[in-house]
Amino acid sequence: MARPTTGPTRDGSGGRSGAAGGGPATRLLEPFTPGAAAREPFTPDARVPGQRGMATRQRLLDATVELVGTTPWRSVRVIDIARRAGTSPATFYQYFGNVEQAIGVLAGDMVDRAAELSELFAGDWSEEGGWETALTVVERILEYWDTHRAVFRVVELATEEGNVHLQGIRVRALNAVTVGLAQAVARHSPAGGRPPGTVTSSPAGADPMAVAGTLVTMFASIAAHRYGFEFWGIRTRDLVDSQARILLWAVTGREGPEGVVGREPRPLSRASGPRTGPVPGGAVVAHRVGSDSWAGGDRRPR
Repeated sequence: MARPTTGPTRDGSGGRSGAAGGGPATRLLEPFTPGAAAREPFTPDARVPGQRGMATRQRLLDATVELVGTTPWRSVRVIDIARRAGTSPATFYQYFGNVEQAIGVLAGDMVDRAAELSELFAGDWSEEGGWETALTVVERILEYWDTHRAVFRVVELATEEGNVHLQGIRVRALNAVTVGLAQAVARHSPAGGRPPGTVTSSPAGADPMAVAGTLVTMFASIAAHRYGFEFWGIRTRDLVDSQARILLWAVTGREGPEGVVGREPRPLSRASGPRTGPVPGGAVVAHRVGSDSWAGGDRRPR
C-alpha cells in the first residue's frame, strides 16, 4: 500500500493527497489561481468603478502602501490614507469598508502577481538558455519582494496577531511559486519508470515539492534580508549569482557558467577571508530602491 504524501495544496494549506483506500499517492502540481474576489475591483456596495473611479481607487491603494511601509499598520487611519491620496475619507469609504479591507485588496494583488511569477519556470532550461532563465527568475523574485515588501510585513504581523482575514496570504503567494518550480524540476529532471511529477532525478532531492519548497524559502528569506546582506558588503549581484547557480543545479543538474558573476565577467580580485562585521557605507544601499540601479529601465542588480 502506498503511503499518502503531504504537501501544500492549492489553497496553500498542508494536507493529505492520494486515492481513497490507500491508492497511489500523487502531488497536486497545478498552478494556484486566486479567486475572482481577489481580482474584481468591487466597491462595498458591489459596484464596479468606472475609469475615473479606478484611478481614484488606485491612488488610495498606493497611499496605503506608502503608509504601511513607514507606519505601524494598526496606526494607519482612513483620514491619513485619504490625505496622502489627495481626497477625503468619504471617498475612501466609497471603495473600501476600512483600512484592513484595503490591505486585503493589496494582499490579493500580491497573490495574483505571484501566480504570474510562477510562469517564469516554464522558460528555457536548455544548455543554451538555462542560465539566463535562472538569473531572470531570481531577479524577478527580488523585484517582486521589493514591490510588495510593505504588504508582506503587514501580513506577517497580522498573522502573528491571529488576523483571520490575512492569515495564509504569504503561504498562498509562495505556494504559487513553489508549484511552478516543482513542475519545472519534475519536467527537466524526470525519474525513469516512475509516475511523472512524483519523483525526480534532481541532485537537490527526489521529491519535486520538497526541492521547490526549499528553494522558494531560500529565495524569500534572502529577498527579505537583502539590505542586511548589503550592509555586510555582500552585493545583490553576488546574491543573485549564487541563487541562480543553485536553482539551475536543482532544476537541470547542471552547474552555472564559469568566469562570470551573473551576466558580468568575474572580477580578478575579491576580498580575502570571510567578513566579520559590517562594511563602511554599506547601509546606504537601502536607499537604492527607486533609483535607476534597480527600479528603472535596467532591473539587473548592481
